[in-house]
Amino acid sequence: MKKTGFASWMVAGALMLTMQGLAQDEKAGGQGQAVITILAKHNEEIPTVPQTDVSVKVNGRDSAITGWQPFKGANDSLELVVLIDSGARNIGRQLDEIAHFIQNQGPDTKVALGFMQNGRAVLAGPLSADHKQVSSELHLPVGPTTNPYFSISDLAQNWPSHDRKARREVVLLSDGVDPENRRFDPEDPYMEAAIKDSVKAGLVIFAVYWRSGPGGENSVVEDGGQSLLSELCQATGGNSYWTGVGNPVSFQPFFDDVMKRLDNQYGVEFKARLDHKPTVETLKLRVEGIGLEVIAPQQVYVDHSGGE
Repeated sequence: MKKTGFASWMVAGALMLTMQGLAQDEKAGGQGQAVITILAKHNEEIPTVPQTDVSVKVNGRDSAITGWQPFKGANDSLELVVLIDSGARNIGRQLDEIAHFIQNQGPDTKVALGFMQNGRAVLAGPLSADHKQVSSELHLPVGPTTNPYFSISDLAQNWPSHDRKARREVVLLSDGVDPENRRFDPEDPYMEAAIKDSVKAGLVIFAVYWRSGPGGENSVVEDGGQSLLSELCQATGGNSYWTGVGNPVSFQPFFDDVMKRLDNQYGVEFKARLDHKPTVETLKLRVEGIGLEVIAPQQVYVDHSGGE
C-alpha cells in the first residue's frame, strides 16, 4: 500500500509539473506572420496549396500554423511603395516603365512613390489606389547619393499605414552600396539594421539594381552593393534583380517578375515560443509538392499573442 501511495504521489507530481510547464509555455507563447511566394519551377500552372501541405519552424522549433490563405479576392490587401535612390543618374528613359508598373497594379492596390533623401524615405504622397495620380508624381531624382539602408529603416519605422493585415511590399531602385563602407561586408551594420526593421514591420523587399552617384565605380564596389541588396531581399522574402555590372537596359522584365510574385502569395500565421520580449527569429517553411518554388523570408518577427 505504501508503494502504491508513493507511485500515485509520483504520478500526481509529474502531472503537476507537466501542467505547470504547459502553463508556462502558454504564458510565454508568441505569434508571428509572414508573406510566402509560391511559383512553379517550369512555368506550369501553379496549384492552390492547402494548409495541410505546409510546415513551419521558427528558430529551429516546429510551430503550429494558425492561418494559411492565398492573397486573393476579399483576403487581398496590398500596399506597395516604389522607393527610388535620389542619387540615381540617367534614369530618365526608365521613368515610363516605372509609371506603367505603378498603373498596372490591381484596382484595390494602394501605391506610394518615395525618394531616398539624406537617409530618409520621403514619400511624394500617401498610399493611394489612384495609380495615375501616383505615377504623375514621378520625376528625375535630384540629390546626392545617400545610404539606402538608412532610408529602408526609415520607411519600415514610418510605414504610411497601420493595417497589419495588408501585404507591405517595396520595390527599391538602388545600387545597394553603403557609402560608409564601400567594400562588401556580409555583416554590414546598416544593412543588418535595415533587415531587422523591415522584418519587424513585415516588409517584403524587391530590389532593382541601378547605379547611383556620378559613376565610375569599380566592379568590386558594384558587386558588393548587389550582394547587400540580395541579403536584404532574401531576409524579407523578396528578390533582387541585376544584369551583371552596370545598369540594365530595361526594368520591364524585372517588373513582370515582381507582378507574377505578387499574384502568387500566401499569408501564413503561426504560434512560436517567446520567452521574453518580442524578437526577430529565423524562419524555415516547407511546402509539400513537386515542381514548386517556395520563397519565404529567412527571418520573422515574433510578438506576444494578442500583441501584448
